[in-house]
Amino acid sequence: MLAPTPEQYRRLNEMAQAWKRRQADAIETAPGYNPQLDVDALCFQVCPDDVAATAGRDYLVGALISPVSLSLVLFPAFATVAAPAEGERRAFALPSGRYPFVAEVLEAELWLWRCQLLDDLSDLETREEGSRLAQRLMDRVMNPEDAA
Repeated sequence: MLAPTPEQYRRLNEMAQAWKRRQADAIETAPGYNPQLDVDALCFQVCPDDVAATAGRDYLVGALISPVSLSLVLFPAFATVAAPAEGERRAFALPSGRYPFVAEVLEAELWLWRCQLLDDLSDLETREEGSRLAQRLMDRVMNPEDAA
């Protein structure tokens, strides 16, 4: 697993904050809203070569957690990658299988592919539990032997 660069970590944080701003009203009024959680980009790594080859671009893959959901995210590793159209749908093959993603354009030069996996995190009691859940998600997604 290759870790993102400091610049990529900065961009991941910008992405999470932009996503939080964009979704603020929906998050706060959603059933199952968990005030113990916040929006955060977690467990990101550089896509392995075989994933990047099927995606056709260089991405960072990781989890986006919020007070209401946990999503799998593909985020462009470089700011110069052109954004797809908002709402475009595309399946990406990851080591554990194919996942359906939707493009979300947050700001100029700040976008992501997102696949929501869980839509109720109300039973988590701490941010640390959310981080552990994101880690378990990424362990399963990035290991082919965990494929169903």
